[in-house]
Amino acid sequence: MNHQDQEVVVIGGGFSGLASAGLLAARGCKVTLIEQQEHPGGRSGRLEREGFRFDTGPSWYLMPEVFDHWFRLMGTSTAEQLDLRELPTGYRVFFQNRQAPADFGIGAAASDLFETLEPGSAPALERYLRTAKEGYELALEHFLYDDFHSLKSLLDPRILRRAPQLAKLLSTSLQSHVARRFASNEIRQVLGYPAVFLGSSPEKTPALYQLMSHLDLADGVKYPMGGFAAVADAMAQLARKHGAQIQLGATATAIETSTGKNLAVSAVRWIDANGTLHRTPATKVIGAADVRHLEGELLPESLQTHTAKSFARKDPGPSAVLLCLGIKGKLPQLEHHNLLFTEDWSENFSRIRQGRELEPETSIYVCKPSATDPGTAPEGCENLFILVPAPALPEWGIGAADGQGDAAVEAVAEAAIDQLSAWARIDDLRERIVVRQSIGPGDFAQQYGAYRGGALGLAHTLGQSAMLRPGNRSAKVEGLYYAGSTVRPGIGVPMCLISGELAAKAVLGIKDAGPMPENRSVMRAQEAGA
Repeated sequence: MNHQDQEVVVIGGGFSGLASAGLLAARGCKVTLIEQQEHPGGRSGRLEREGFRFDTGPSWYLMPEVFDHWFRLMGTSTAEQLDLRELPTGYRVFFQNRQAPADFGIGAAASDLFETLEPGSAPALERYLRTAKEGYELALEHFLYDDFHSLKSLLDPRILRRAPQLAKLLSTSLQSHVARRFASNEIRQVLGYPAVFLGSSPEKTPALYQLMSHLDLADGVKYPMGGFAAVADAMAQLARKHGAQIQLGATATAIETSTGKNLAVSAVRWIDANGTLHRTPATKVIGAADVRHLEGELLPESLQTHTAKSFARKDPGPSAVLLCLGIKGKLPQLEHHNLLFTEDWSENFSRIRQGRELEPETSIYVCKPSATDPGTAPEGCENLFILVPAPALPEWGIGAADGQGDAAVEAVAEAAIDQLSAWARIDDLRERIVVRQSIGPGDFAQQYGAYRGGALGLAHTLGQSAMLRPGNRSAKVEGLYYAGSTVRPGIGVPMCLISGELAAKAVLGIKDAGPMPENRSVMRAQEAGA
């Protein structure tokens, strides 16, 4: 089928949906994207109040190669579309019961700091980061850009040569992998905490994900001016430029299928912001939303690939209580990114995993984007975004403005304010709050259809990583594909960009593993051989 004959409906305007829509529109497909929020970005939400502008989703710009690749596929570049700033300090860490915080940078700065935490650890860090880099490059080349629809890609000689090493990294936890190399509890926490950004904990995350440390301690951390809202807007603008129709404030109500021997997608029904019902014909559909919610809402049970029964056994990863604070005056005690680590690490994660009440002091993340981007706060003020990992329990409720959210959510928010005030020695923090907005697990379930109110997507445990993660193709409906953080390759904005590309490759008939060729003649040859 000629690409111009492809009528593609993308359900969901998060980063995976935007990635799919843009790539397909740029290659001649007729694309309609349906997004229920009033802005693109999906879980990458945004909030503006009294001159403060908050990102209520992702805030770490990592894996820059993935962004660069997508923008090149769209005929442009990251430099042309985004204003990226390198953060002088990657992040500041406040350790419980340690007097002074520690600032983590890249290269020699990281080695020097590790030496202060554990004398003699610099060589071990160098070896750790070298293998982390190798793992990252291997993942980019062989695992992340593969939907494993066919497992023949695993027979690549370069993978087979490293099979014993890969098997060990997949069968060992990140926690034990780090513990064998470093004695310092602080170092173990710094190298283990990236598991949280994978929706898991160090003891349940495969050691292969040590590759995350290459990203922040070797590559460094950048920030897109305007936040991730600016990234989503740039992607949406490019998709529109190539002809994609993006319908905001629109809600899909059903995926229609053809009748006959082979069931295939035929149309998507949806309601626009004015309540008008539409029916858009489709030769292909990409569900770029939480896959369990999407199938449960839009398909009859007999046509569902990812059923309620199959998902009942899956680990949803943590949810979160988010707190957006507008602060009067400056906060020199904080960097752009800040991590607060409790000493009793295992108990902290156990409470989240087991659905128990959090301790008054728990491990949290605090972002101060106003450190880099003055447009996020009025002059002389600061913008704070606090993320408290919490159990995936939608019954904890929803957040609201000015402390009016549900009791469980506001209790966590109150404790986070007190903890930050004490640990960062900002004695008058509470008195300086001029804007306050909380978001709870119930919000993730209600606004995004997130499975069990998870904040990120299914956890990256051994049983939910790579080819063991839910697939990108419907097993029952021809022409129906999936993208996003609940399917392959996984959690995080770069992973969602890749997931969107995997869905686009499937629509275009590209069967080769690996990234889509940036050379158009090579890609046309791949399509011709499909």
